[in-house]
Amino acid sequence: MSVSDIRSSSTTRSQLADATPRRTRIRFLIVALLFIISTLNNADRAILSITGTEIKADLGISAITLGYLFSAFAWAYMLGQIPGGRLVDRFGAKRVYAVSIFVWSLFTLLQGFVPLMSIGAAVVALFALRIGVGIAECPAYPSNGRVVATWFPTSERATASAIFNSAQYAAAVVFTPMMAWLTHSHGWHSAYLVMGGIGMALSALWLTFYDQPRKHRMANDAEIEYIADGGALIDIEEASSAPDAAKVDTGNAIRQLLSSRMMLGLYTGQFFIATIVYFFLTWFPIYLIEELGMPLLDAGLAASIPAIFGFLGGILGGIVSDRLLKRGISLTRARKFPIITGLTLSTSIILCNFTTSQTVVILIMVLAFFGKGLGSQGWTLVSDTSPKEATGLSGGLYNTFASAAGITTPLVIGYIVDATGSFDGALIFVGVSAALAVCSFLFIMGPITRVALKPAEN
Repeated sequence: MSVSDIRSSSTTRSQLADATPRRTRIRFLIVALLFIISTLNNADRAILSITGTEIKADLGISAITLGYLFSAFAWAYMLGQIPGGRLVDRFGAKRVYAVSIFVWSLFTLLQGFVPLMSIGAAVVALFALRIGVGIAECPAYPSNGRVVATWFPTSERATASAIFNSAQYAAAVVFTPMMAWLTHSHGWHSAYLVMGGIGMALSALWLTFYDQPRKHRMANDAEIEYIADGGALIDIEEASSAPDAAKVDTGNAIRQLLSSRMMLGLYTGQFFIATIVYFFLTWFPIYLIEELGMPLLDAGLAASIPAIFGFLGGILGGIVSDRLLKRGISLTRARKFPIITGLTLSTSIILCNFTTSQTVVILIMVLAFFGKGLGSQGWTLVSDTSPKEATGLSGGLYNTFASAAGITTPLVIGYIVDATGSFDGALIFVGVSAALAVCSFLFIMGPITRVALKPAEN
């Protein structure tokens, strides 16, 4: 072949490459939005843990009363999960999520006006508004799971889910020090006013930048074809909202999901994982203040250190799972490996009972929360296993079990601390929960497949 032929061939290849449009990556903008919104979501849940010590002193309430205030959110959040998931399935993530963000942020902001009331009325108002936040947040994580299933191929789904799920740690890193500073400098009510205002602005951001793949003005055909070929459910919202779409029998779907050993293993495992999460979201800063004697500002900063490693563990777990899948490892092993490894590490939280050193406690918490992050692949499993016509419902049911832990965890720890005057029993409770989560995924769940709903029998 002559030099001119080589040059001609090279030019032809270059022209073909230029003619082929480069694949857009709008799905990463979508997961960035999920991450930002989920970070705020988790910060609004945890705000009472930062302001709780000041509220206790200001209103003169006990640890048990504070535990009930913590659990008020979780009661409402749990009871609203299935209706919230059905709303997402019926009306789509774009509209439902926008309303959800705005309303929970409004209820958060209103808590900032509670100090204007008498003490008795203030406690009642806080309880009611925490319930309001819980109800309004119900569609949030089912929307996240549905969006990831819609926008991401199977081989990228664990990483995408890990990104938005790691927001629970990012919330502690970004917002915990800020809320602690606001509480210390301007009173505990100021944290609620600021966080509520930020959330109301984010609802507009979501409406501006989110849409379904085929409707998104920034996604080109090459990206849509790529994610569809990889298993993304790109037409799920059009199918569910079509006039002739088959309507899901909610009762029948719930019965089938709960009769599946695989789904029961997933749901019970998430209950025990959420116990660790809710310890972190509720009692952890108070543990640092009351058990280790840290000032409020120091506790806010110290709580962010394990959170950083929880965040890193969460991202790493998703990357490892997707890499294993791309290398030909089965879906079951690729998903379960980081979960089992991480949750085993989380049992190390019990070791905090054997030291009084603040530094050593933080180091142990770093290991425990890194492991918790590594094992936080539950929403990936929701996207992998949920029936195509009921992803929101399945996500809502999954989060119902998680929310049940949000009720039991603050109450159990509140009673333990009140009865013993120590957090030793509380840390054992959390560590044992991590071990039980490992058992759920190892011995109950079994192989991972997508559930196919059967029609209800007449």
